[in-house]
Amino acid sequence: MKKILLIEDEKILAEMYRDKFEEAGFEVAVVYSAEEGIKTIKKEGPDLVVLDILLPRQNGIKFLGQLRKDKEVSKTKVVAFSNYDDPETKKEAFRLGVKDYLIKTDYTPEQLVEEIKKYFE
Repeated sequence: MKKILLIEDEKILAEMYRDKFEEAGFEVAVVYSAEEGIKTIKKEGPDLVVLDILLPRQNGIKFLGQLRKDKEVSKTKVVAFSNYDDPETKKEAFRLGVKDYLIKTDYTPEQLVEEIKKYFE
């Protein structure tokens, strides 16, 4: 079973997406901050991280920078999933190796699951 780590600070959204991913057959871990994200990646070794960019304290871009510098987890696949549609932020996210940068309002939860499945084909 493929494992997804969802980093999303809005608990209601995180629970909704977790439920949709689990219904689609994924194992899902959820954390609510970037700081928890790195620890969880090291502990659980997810196949893919779905990362919100706007997070408390440390945003998703800083998280990506930290992730890429840590040799133990630097190859982890990440898809950004955010309402923050800023061209510079997108460019920086891709520079830091995200597979995609999806805008939340463009996807229903079901469409997000279908989009994420592509990274496991």
